[in-house]
Amino acid sequence: MTTHDNRIELTVPSGVDESNPMVFPVPRVMDVSPTGHFTGVIIEGVDPSLPPQGYEIELSEDRGRFTYADEAGRRYGQLTLQQLGVDRASDSEEAGDTGEVGDMPLVHIRDWPDIPVRGFMLDVSRDRVPTRASLERQVSILSVARYNHLQLYIEHTFAYEGHEDVWSGCSPITADDLEWLDKLCARNGIELAANQNCFGHMGKWLAHERYKMMADSPDGAQVSAGFTVLPTVLAPTEQNADFVVGLVREQMALLRSETVNIGCDETFELGRGESAARADQIGIVGVYVEHLNRIAQPLLNDGASVLFWGDVIAADPARMADLPEAGSESGGITALVWNYDAPDALTPELPTSVLSILDELDIDMNSPTDFESRVAFAESDVPFWVSPGTSTWNSFIGRWANARSNLADAAITGRDHGSGGFLVTDWGDNGHNQPPSVSDLPTLYGGAVSWCAESNSEVDVATVANEFLYRDPAGVIGRVLDRVGRLDGETGRVARNDSPLFAAMFPHQMHLVGGRTDPTKLANTIGELESAIDDLAGAQPECVDARILLEELSVAIGLAHHGALRMAREVDMNCPDDDWLRDDLGGLIGQYRDVWLERSRPGGLNESIGHLEQTLSGYN
Repeated sequence: MTTHDNRIELTVPSGVDESNPMVFPVPRVMDVSPTGHFTGVIIEGVDPSLPPQGYEIELSEDRGRFTYADEAGRRYGQLTLQQLGVDRASDSEEAGDTGEVGDMPLVHIRDWPDIPVRGFMLDVSRDRVPTRASLERQVSILSVARYNHLQLYIEHTFAYEGHEDVWSGCSPITADDLEWLDKLCARNGIELAANQNCFGHMGKWLAHERYKMMADSPDGAQVSAGFTVLPTVLAPTEQNADFVVGLVREQMALLRSETVNIGCDETFELGRGESAARADQIGIVGVYVEHLNRIAQPLLNDGASVLFWGDVIAADPARMADLPEAGSESGGITALVWNYDAPDALTPELPTSVLSILDELDIDMNSPTDFESRVAFAESDVPFWVSPGTSTWNSFIGRWANARSNLADAAITGRDHGSGGFLVTDWGDNGHNQPPSVSDLPTLYGGAVSWCAESNSEVDVATVANEFLYRDPAGVIGRVLDRVGRLDGETGRVARNDSPLFAAMFPHQMHLVGGRTDPTKLANTIGELESAIDDLAGAQPECVDARILLEELSVAIGLAHHGALRMAREVDMNCPDDDWLRDDLGGLIGQYRDVWLERSRPGGLNESIGHLEQTLSGYN
């Protein structure tokens, strides 16, 4: 994939089988003639009978026809024609005769999306703030996979005017960055929406003395005996609502989109501090909805379409009737239904102390892990989107098997229950240790299954990545990502929203990992990781970031390998001593620093490396 004149151009796969050309995402209707070639003129035009964003391509022996429902359908059809080998003219070309082409397969394609909004949300608030080059790479991948919506998850890493003390050391996204990204997205048919968490997840603000008293529990809240959480939740007051609405408006003034995600998830301290008295009167969910209205209603009155995380209100579905009313010109309020586990996810056996904390936070490890059990909004009048994840956070090399199942489950459930959107989340918990390329396979897959789950659920994403992203004729990189991304489940231990290989590296953090290590499985995992590093040497990527790609994957696999060796020590397997491990991790940390700066801004780097250095100090 290359960028030219700010348009995405797909590299046509070499050696394409004309009887079965590679088209991605796989169309819902695609008939290819085993014989014959198209040589002639393709005529294009609008067909209002097609579903929104739909298109149809017919290359027969006697004619070539390309029709589309709208401008989005035209874009997606053009990308498909490029994959078939047709050299398209610029996006500004008027409908009509496209010119003569030749030596093309005879094919009939008819396609449109299952879910109208297919979005991606990139966490830029957990240490890793991407460079503009990284953001441009991300937009290119989203365009290939037919996403039409993007958000940058913001807690404190936007350069808000007058709040320099919060973001000054973070290398934040600036107003210029946001305007630049908005234009880039627009050229690729993608809506860039504002995003600011407005209720919970405000810890980076409340850590400063200037904002401390805005917290519901300024000195933190005791969740269970011996466990106190630092303040992260704003007190539900009119003053605090006015404050965050001002932040949101500052972002929205820079963007074309009238959509905003105000977050408001995981308000764990609510009812434990300043809000306790009101919670005694109307319940915690009542307090939550009351304050959600304070934030959302002014934005709805501005004409905004407001998204919020639906986890809190889902605990008391009757409260959905109390959600704010849409403004006269707004798109109303929409709940985001998130779930990051595969439908058949195993439940780890956790210590009683951990379970008591989770219980106090109303997190039930035994609840169902499928989307079907979570779409209570489908039974109400409240619009909703489904929101799965890439499953790359709390890992070095991803949890690809979980991601694939989670993404497909979200797409099918969303399609069947009339979800208006599909928002893939790419989080950076505990230091954002995974490099961007580890998210490539789930990003591609998420776009494909939300476009059409029936035709894409079994798509070979590794081959797609090799052909269209990495341009790797050796076919190595996608296969390596596919293999190593499944190893988190091959240690004998069970994790939820986590990888045992990652958890082993950070004993000073709390991870939802249980069970016993299986020495035989772990030995095989160690061997697979060592083989993967060797295999990377045979990759032949021709993408513009080939060197960075290979370096960051080598470091990520090396860190996972180090975690596996730490697990091996715990079960008395034969493994290197402390001196070797110290030298290995020290070298990896140096490489980690270098590859971080190739993709991400320096702000947050020391905080991310600090987690690794704490483990390194244990060898001393």
